[in-house]
Amino acid sequence: MRVDINKFIGFCGCGKEHKIMVKDIIIESEAIKKLSMIMEKEGFKNITIICDENTYAAAGEEIKEIIPKGKFINLKSENLHANEIAVQKVYECLSVENDVLIALGSGTIHDITRYVAYNKDIPFISVPTAASVDGFVSTVAAMTWKGDKKTFTAVSPIYVVADTDIFKEAPYRLTASGVSDLIGIYIALVDWKISSIVIGEYICNRICNMEIDAVNKLCECVDDLVLGKLEAYEQLMYALILSGLAMQIIGNSRPASGAEHHMSHLWEMEVINKHLDAYHGEKVSVGLILVMEEYKKIKKSIENGRCRVKKYYGLEEDMLKEVFKSREMYDSIMKENTPDPLLNVNKVILQNRLESIAEILEKLPTLDFVKDTLKRAKAVTTLEEIGLSNDVKQNSIRVSPYVRNRLTLMRISKMLEY
Repeated sequence: MRVDINKFIGFCGCGKEHKIMVKDIIIESEAIKKLSMIMEKEGFKNITIICDENTYAAAGEEIKEIIPKGKFINLKSENLHANEIAVQKVYECLSVENDVLIALGSGTIHDITRYVAYNKDIPFISVPTAASVDGFVSTVAAMTWKGDKKTFTAVSPIYVVADTDIFKEAPYRLTASGVSDLIGIYIALVDWKISSIVIGEYICNRICNMEIDAVNKLCECVDDLVLGKLEAYEQLMYALILSGLAMQIIGNSRPASGAEHHMSHLWEMEVINKHLDAYHGEKVSVGLILVMEEYKKIKKSIENGRCRVKKYYGLEEDMLKEVFKSREMYDSIMKENTPDPLLNVNKVILQNRLESIAEILEKLPTLDFVKDTLKRAKAVTTLEEIGLSNDVKQNSIRVSPYVRNRLTLMRISKMLEY
């Protein structure tokens, strides 16, 4: 599958000119062999490949044959996270002269590489080893920095070389995690649309429609994914990359990250729970189910005429102090929430938009459909499956809107009686 990047760029009906930094995206069998052609075309001589022990095992030897003079920074897989520790390790191993970096891996390796590439002003190339996340072409790096979940400005790859023969062989749990991450887009786009009608936030309907189309097509082929069919894997990788391109075009993660991702980020901060042995996408799909259940309650309350806008008393500072116990984390959360996005919400406008909010929610797939699709994809759907008890459910709903300064319906619900 060759991706036509021209259809993503140019002037749009949203009033903006869309641009992307990726020069080419290749999703096909034996795609990795194109690396030598890319190196020659770009004149890259000093090449560093960043990987871990598992991703080296997946494709390291092949890359050695294709790029015999490439230098490998092979990070230990155990307890590897996109954090200041991993970044420092890469800095220590990085040569003085580097023409290009290659991210050989999945989410963690890509976040580490794009962070380093941005800060060292070195271009990088993406070689995914699993179809597990939607951040391959993202321009931000999702990092856990000194215990705090942060999003840093980073850089997109200039090429994506996704070899189906490689990422299709990843442990299936990683593939299911990719499905989970993508299906979260349903809520991300709902939150974006609601913010647009409530406070006038910029939105691009063309981007929304492209994303929904890709996710819907993925939902149609999850059974083929389980069967290991190549075309289904390429559709999954395409949808993941499209999600990343949407973020790149808009300039932030709005098209792919809403209340469902805020749940995941909260659990990754480990302030209401212990460490979870769960992939990012797995946490997203569980967050998605919790958010859909809550949005279903709001929709029903609006339709029954019970939903009302109430007086808003500002940030729940006492609760936040109790949850984010360390001074550093509390200060970080308060900084993240300054200014409070709910201060932009006009109570009269919100009350008048409730029926429109219900109409947007009506277009969501049903909760049963989402659960069934995730189960067919052998993805997780419950708190218990990621190591959490039901006791954290209400706390997750209450705290998660504060992990990002972004208007979602979950955040708006703090102004609603329902």
